[in-house]
Order: sequence, then C-alpha cells, then structure tokens
Amino acid sequence: MDQTKLKELGLRLFEINAFKFGDFKMKVGINSPVYFDLRVIVSYPDVMDTLTDLLTEYIKQIKVDTGVHLCGVPYTALPLATLISIKAKQPMLIRRKEAKTYGTKKLVEGKFNAGDKCLIIEDVVTSGSSILDTVTDLRSEGLVITDAIVVVDREQGGAQNTEEKGVRMHSLFTLSYLLNVLLEAGRIEEKTVQAVAKYIEGAQIKSDGSFMKNGTTVVNELSRAGMTFEARADLAKCPVSKELLKLMASKKSTLCLAADLTKSEDILNLVEKVGPYICLLKTHADIVEDFSENFVKSLQSLAKKHNFMLMEDRKFADIGNTVALQYSSGPFKISSWADLVTVHSLPGQGVLKGLKSVLTDPILQRGVFLLAEMSSQGNLANAQYSAATMKMATEVDSDFVAGVVCQSSDLVTFPGLLQLTPGVKLEGGVDDLGQNYDSPEHVVKEKGADICVVGRGILTAKNQEDTAKKYQERLWAAYCERVGISE
Repeated sequence: MDQTKLKELGLRLFEINAFKFGDFKMKVGINSPVYFDLRVIVSYPDVMDTLTDLLTEYIKQIKVDTGVHLCGVPYTALPLATLISIKAKQPMLIRRKEAKTYGTKKLVEGKFNAGDKCLIIEDVVTSGSSILDTVTDLRSEGLVITDAIVVVDREQGGAQNTEEKGVRMHSLFTLSYLLNVLLEAGRIEEKTVQAVAKYIEGAQIKSDGSFMKNGTTVVNELSRAGMTFEARADLAKCPVSKELLKLMASKKSTLCLAADLTKSEDILNLVEKVGPYICLLKTHADIVEDFSENFVKSLQSLAKKHNFMLMEDRKFADIGNTVALQYSSGPFKISSWADLVTVHSLPGQGVLKGLKSVLTDPILQRGVFLLAEMSSQGNLANAQYSAATMKMATEVDSDFVAGVVCQSSDLVTFPGLLQLTPGVKLEGGVDDLGQNYDSPEHVVKEKGADICVVGRGILTAKNQEDTAKKYQERLWAAYCERVGISE
C-alpha cells in the first residue's frame, strides 16, 4: 500500500468535509467529537476514483478470500462497491434496506447461489451494527460471509462486535491513523488528537448501541461552547475565522459594535473611542450619507490601530452574478475593504459562489456570516431553514464561511465556526420595533454566542467609551465562565 497516496487521500477527505470535528449526535445515540459523512465523496469523482483504487489494492494486499460476490452496505457504500466491482471485475449484489412490496419483492438483488461467498464493503464503522444487519440478510439467502472491508474504523468496538458474529473486519483507515495524518500536516494540534483518543477509549460500544462497560459517561471535549477560542482556531477552515478567533483571545473581546450612524465623522469619532474594546465593527455602508474612499481608508486605519476586523452587514440575498457585482462594484466596493459580510442563505449555494468569484487577489482574506436565525419578533426563519443554513455553512464552501448569525446554542456544533448573536443590552427587553434584547451573560452562557452585537446600547450611552468597556468586560467574564478558565 502506497502510504503517500493513503495520507494524501486522508487530507483530501478532511478538505472536502468528509469528516469534521465538533459535537455530533451519532446513530447509536451518543454524541461524538468527530463525524464522518462519506456521502459527500460522490460529488468528487477524483476522490471516488482514488479511494476505490486504494480499496481494490488493499483487498489484494491482505489476501482476503473475496469469494464470488461484493456487496455494499446501503447506502453510502453502494457506489464504492460498484466501482470496486468494475475495477476488480468481480460481480456485485445489492442488498435493499427493505424488500419491495411489488415486482419480485426481493431483498437481495443479483445472480447468486446458496453457498456462494460474499465480501462486504462499508464506509464507516462505529458499532458494526450496519454490517451485521447486512450479514444477517445475506446469510438468510444462503450466502457465506466471513470478511468485511471498511473505509474508516472509528475504533469504538465495531471490529470486536463483527468478529463475535464470525465476520473479520479490515479497515483502510482507522480514526487514529487519520488524526495522526492531520497532526503531521499541521491541520490539527496534539490536544485535538488527545481529546478524540480520550473519547474513543471511553466510548466502546456493543452492536446494540449500549456501552461495553456499565456506568460509562462520555465527555466530548470538542464541544464548541466548552472550548477556548485558541483551541477552536486550530480547527477553523476559513482563514478569516481562524484569525478572528486568535484576535478575540489575545484582545479578550467578544464585542461587536453595530455602528448604525449616518455621518462618517460620527462613526470615526465613535470608533476611535471604543476601538480598544471591540473585536469586530459592523457597518451599514448604505446608510452613511457621505460615504467615501477616504472614510474607508480611515476605518481601515482605525481597525489596524485598535486591532479589530470590519464587517459590512450587507445581507446579500440574490443570485450569484448579482451579488458578485454588489460585492465588488457600485459606490461601496465592499470586497476591497470588508473582512467579513453577512449573507442570507435563501438563494442557496450560488450566493456564496458568486461572492467568492470576485476574490481574485489571494492576499485579500475574506469571509461571510450566514444568517440562520434572527432576533426580531415574527421573523420567518424556522427550524428547517436554520438547519439548511447550517448544512450550507459546513459543506462545499466551508473555507469561506466564518460563522453563523443565530440565537440558539445548539445550532452551531463545529468549533471552527463562530456564532454571532445580535440583540444584546446590559439590561434585556424589547424595543418599540420588536427587537428582542438579552443580557451579556444570557447571550453568552445560555444562547452560546461567541461574538455579541451591541448597537444602541453603546450609541445612546452618555459615556460611550465606558459603556463599551463594561460590555467588553461582562461579555468576556461570561465567556471565561462558560469555558471554565480564569479571566
């Protein structure tokens, strides 16, 4: 087996989000710090080709008795088994998850005889239950099953469980191997490897989903809300979110100022006063009556002086070609100065592709915050919309999505994504226009906010500098309490 190719494939799987770190609910009912979703590989023909080449080579290398047939565990392993069947010139069977109620009503499709041997192909194994379900159905048809080839063994008891049922499991990758590949490549740090290793050791599972040891308590140390910003920066796939997490940690600030003023001079004067206490400045360029190139240069100068990033709250919500023009052209030329912008997920993946298409200068690091939830009363962003937004944030363009605008602590599970939450005031409440407000402590500890947006709470204060400092201190104290560190 070519170890170089194997490691390159492991890195490629990480790049396309075939596996990711965070806090994920597993099929067996427990939460895990790492999640594999190999279904995405069907969108990457080069990955499919390389993976099945290596699997075909691996089958020959270990000299497993492949018998007559191949059978992929439905559904993700079906295309893998199909390609291996073609490459190895070996016939394949298809096992349905349920028998058809019409036609032949077969559970196993393909030509075979009782007593034939069949090699199982599976993508990811935790407890081994999916393999064993397939084995049970194939054996009921008279087929002989002794071996299974899997892409990834999560090392949580699957090999032992299948062995007990007379099936030897052979894995191309183990979770430990993949972690070491990422560590060697500088994609993750040792503490991430240790956190996952600790989880694996404590979460050994029987085929029925129960723990092998009674009284087991599983602790996920890669839960977003419980991790420090420094640790999360290591897992961020978007360069802007990686830098912003580091900035927040070094500056001890999670405060975003919404500078909703209409005169450039007023904005600049305000930012000069509160700049030392913020990590992010949120603007609405289209409300600034005297917007100019000099204003932008002054903002950039203040951002550099006080160490904060600029975010234009544009809320792009059109087709790709239109948002590309809105982003790069017109009177504001947003892409030339804003580190971050806000984007509605409503148009679909095309809105991100459109924005990315204008970023031709590799020196300019840019990112977006997707709107998954809103803080205004009666908004139409329901749970289904929010879930679809999160799916969009963590898949194809994860290198461009810095975070998500939302109100729920359990929505953002990936530690590399930032949760930005508006509607923060020293004292909570609702304004005359239906905007809800929560206290800094509630937003950070209960709602899970990483960055908290404050506008009128600072803008209308008699002493804006002192008020910004109060927000910064209370928000940071709440964050420290949330992750269990001293201030």
